[in-house]
Amino acid sequence: IPSKTVPTPIEKVVSLVSRTGRDLQRYDTAGYRQVVGCVPYRYKKHGGGEIEVLLISAQKKGKGMLLPKGGWEIDESMEEAALRETIEEAGVTGKLEETLGKWQYKSKRHSMIHDGYMFPLLVSQQFERWPESEFRQRKWVCLSEALELCQDCWMREALEAFIIRKCQ
Repeated sequence: IPSKTVPTPIEKVVSLVSRTGRDLQRYDTAGYRQVVGCVPYRYKKHGGGEIEVLLISAQKKGKGMLLPKGGWEIDESMEEAALRETIEEAGVTGKLEETLGKWQYKSKRHSMIHDGYMFPLLVSQQFERWPESEFRQRKWVCLSEALELCQDCWMREALEAFIIRKCQ
């Protein structure tokens, strides 16, 4: 007996597998790995009110919270990479805004320099399951708590740039 199925619109489908490996990673001419991510945010009250930011736990046994970010690969635009990384790590998507800037930081694991680009992302969808949901926690926090909890200095600087843009 044939069953009735309703096709799922492609924009509702989220891959439950993260990209892995470094084969497609972008590096600049100095050998710095190119990393992109987002400051996912929402308004507590629809259309206005207090801003909340979504932080995620580190994948490894590190302490503290982070903003979603990861490698920018050669087969995607910077914006596509930022959206992909945010879906993979935080399980959210939405409207990507103009970049907040570029930060350089030293990788804790590989002792190499990275260029990190961050974008504000006004969240419109939050998925129950996402590629890294098995080993990442996510938490919506106010801006002051986000600054306290965010463990990486360069990410706190990106949060500060976000706050300046949104609150002035």
